[in-house]
Amino acid sequence: MSNEKEKLIENEKINVEEILKDLDEYKPKRRGWHWREPYNELVGEFKYSEISKPLKKSKALPAARGFNNIDPQPIQVITSEIASGRFEDDIRRMRMAAWHGADHIMVIRTAGQSHYDGLIEGTPEGIGGVPITRKEVRATRKALDLIEEEVGREINFHSYVSGVAGPDIAVMFAEEGVNGAHQDPQYNVLYRNINMIRSFVDAAVAKRIMAFADMLQIDGAHNANATAMKGYNVLPELMVQHAINAKYSEMVGMKKENISLSTVPPTAPPAPCLKLDLPYAVALRKIFKDYKMRAQMNTKYMESCTREATVTHVLNILISKLTSADIQSTITPDEGRNVPWHYNSIHAINTAKQALLGMDGLKEMVELKDEGYLPNKVREITERAVLFLEEIIQVGGYFKAVEEGFFVDSGMYPERNGDGIARKIDKGVATDTVVPRDKDYFAPVCAHFGYNHIPEEYSIDKPCEAIEGCTLCKHEKIQYIDELDPNDNVYKRMEKVKDDGAIKPEVEWKKDGIVTINMFIPEDERTSEAAALEIAKNMNLLDPEVIHKQVLQDSEGTYVEVKGKVGFSINKSELKVPEKKKILSDETMREFVKNHPVRIVAATVGEDEHSVGLREIIDIKHGGIEKYGIDCVYLGTSCPVEKLIDAAIETKAQAILASTIITHNDVHIKNMQKLNNLCIEKGVRDKIILVSGGTQVTDEIAKANGMDVGFGRGSHGNDVASFIVETLQKRLEE
Repeated sequence: MSNEKEKLIENEKINVEEILKDLDEYKPKRRGWHWREPYNELVGEFKYSEISKPLKKSKALPAARGFNNIDPQPIQVITSEIASGRFEDDIRRMRMAAWHGADHIMVIRTAGQSHYDGLIEGTPEGIGGVPITRKEVRATRKALDLIEEEVGREINFHSYVSGVAGPDIAVMFAEEGVNGAHQDPQYNVLYRNINMIRSFVDAAVAKRIMAFADMLQIDGAHNANATAMKGYNVLPELMVQHAINAKYSEMVGMKKENISLSTVPPTAPPAPCLKLDLPYAVALRKIFKDYKMRAQMNTKYMESCTREATVTHVLNILISKLTSADIQSTITPDEGRNVPWHYNSIHAINTAKQALLGMDGLKEMVELKDEGYLPNKVREITERAVLFLEEIIQVGGYFKAVEEGFFVDSGMYPERNGDGIARKIDKGVATDTVVPRDKDYFAPVCAHFGYNHIPEEYSIDKPCEAIEGCTLCKHEKIQYIDELDPNDNVYKRMEKVKDDGAIKPEVEWKKDGIVTINMFIPEDERTSEAAALEIAKNMNLLDPEVIHKQVLQDSEGTYVEVKGKVGFSINKSELKVPEKKKILSDETMREFVKNHPVRIVAATVGEDEHSVGLREIIDIKHGGIEKYGIDCVYLGTSCPVEKLIDAAIETKAQAILASTIITHNDVHIKNMQKLNNLCIEKGVRDKIILVSGGTQVTDEIAKANGMDVGFGRGSHGNDVASFIVETLQKRLEE
C-alpha cells in the first residue's frame, strides 16, 4: 500500500498498520447503500441479459481461462459474510472477496453483540466474530474505501443493530459510514429475551437513524426458519414476521427501496426442496413486491460436507434467479464445521457468481406456471399467513401472540406443536426501562425519533443547530477512543504474527498454520477416524482434528478430512521461486500459425508406454496444441529416438516433442542426451526445436541435457505452443 497516494498496489499486501494510523481523523468517503448498475455491452463475445458494470480489477472464474479470461459481474449484489474474530485478518479477506466480485461485506456472527448494554471501545478479539467497536468499524471502512477504489466499485459494509445497545450502535454506524444493517425487534424479543416494549421502542430509534444515513435494512425473519424444529413448516410465520418488520420500518420513515427481506429457502435435499422453496419465494415476491429481497442460503441442514453444502447453495441460487433476488448472500460451504476459512469465502462468492452467470437469461426461456401446483401452493402459503396475522389481532396483538408461543412453532399454521418460543410482556432484559418524555423534552441531535420540542428561544431549522451541529453532521465532533485493554488489542495480536520473512499456511488468522489433508481409509468409521488422526500425528501435524468423515460403505472404507497445524515456517528469503513463464495469447498463436504453418512430431521415447500426458498436450479435445492449427505427427509410444528424428527430417517439422516418463536408472536423462546428440550428428540441431516433457522433467534438467525447454507436472498445451511459436518468431526476426 502506498503511503503517499493513499491507494492500494495490486502486488502489495494491504498494510493494516497503515490503515490504523491517524484513525482519529479519518472520515468515511460516503454514506448510503449502493446498487449495481446494469451493463448492456458485450463481454468478450457474449451478450448477457442481467449483468452489471465490470470491475476495474478482478479475478475471473477458473473456467474463464477458456474464454479469454472474461469476468462478467451479475446484476445481483453479492454478499461475503466474514467474521474470523480478528478484524485485522477480516480486512485482508475483504480485499480478496472484493477482487472476486463481492460488494456487500457482512461482518456478523459477533461475540454476543446482542448482549451488550452499550458501545465498547478498542479492538478486542471476538469469538466466532468481531465485537462492533468504533475503532474496528472505522478501520474497516477506511480499508474498504481503499479497496473499492482499487476494484472500481462501491463496497457496501454491513453489520447488525440489536440488543439494548441497538440505538447507540445505529448512531455509531451512521457516523462511521456503515451502509447496511440487520434490524428487527422480533429478533431481540424471540432470540435474546429483551423486553418487548423496550425492543420495539429501540427499533424505532435505530430505524430512524438508519433512514437518515440511507442505510439498507435487512430483517431477521429467517432466524425462525433456522431455529424451528421443522424449518419448512414455519413459512406462514416467516411471511408474518416479514410483514411486521417491513411495515414498522416504513412507518418509522424508511424508504421502501431501503427495506429488504432476508429470505432463506426453508429446505435442502434430500427433501424435495424446489417444491417447497419455490412457492415460498414466489409468494414473498407477490406480497412484498415493493421491497427488496436478500436471498440467504440455507444453513439449517448444513453438515460438514462442503460438496453437499455447495449443491444446496446452487439450488438456492436457482430460486434467487427465478424470483429476481436483489442481493445474493454467500454462506461459505464450510460453515457447518469451521469459522469460515479464507478460501471457502472465495469459493462461496464464486459459486454464486458462476451459478448466476450460468443461468443468465433463464427467465427469457422459462416461465413459472400460472396454474397447477405452484400457484396453488403460493395461494395456500399466503392464506395461512393472512389467517396467522388475523389470529394475532384476535388475541390482542403481537405481544400477546408471543406470550402464547405463536412464533417459531414447528407446526404448519394453523397446526401448532407447542414448541414455539414464548416470552412475557413484563419480563425480559431491560424491563421497565421505557419512560414517557416530558413535554419540554429537547435533544439537540438529528435523526431523532419521536417527540422533540425545540425551545422557542432557539431560532433554528433543525435541533442540532443549537449545539452547532451533532456528530451526524460534523464528524470531527465524534469522541474517538483508541484502545482500552492493554493486552486484548490489535497491536498485541499483530506483534505476535509480524511479517518477518517466515511463511506459514493460514485459513482463518494470519500465520495460523492450519492445513487440511484428505484421505480414504479402508476401514469402518470409528477405526478410520482413529487411524486418520494417527496418520496426521505421524505427519507431524499439531492438534489434528477430524472435520469431516463420510462412510462410503460400512465394511469397505471411510473418507476422512483432517485439519492440523504445521509446526514450522518457510523462510521467504531462502525460497527458490522459479521465474513465471510468459504465455502468448491464443489469438497471437493462431495468427502466427495461420501465416507460418507449423508442424511437430511427437512420441513417447525409449521403452516408455505412457501416452496420456503427451496426448493431452497434443489433442484439441484437451486444449492441446492442435487447437492453434499446429500440424501434429504422432508416432505413438516406445518410439526409438532415431525414428523420431528421421520423421522430423522427412516431414520437415520445426519441433520434436519427446515424452519421457520412466526415470529408472536415469533413462529419461539418457534419452534427452541421445536426442540432442543424434540431432547434432545428423546436422539438424539448429533447425529443430527440442521439447521434452514428463512428470520428473523440469526446465532445468531438460536444458542441462541438450533440450531447448522442459515441461513437467501441471504443463498444458498452451505452454508448449507458446514456447514453440515464440522461438519461431525470434528465428524469423534474426
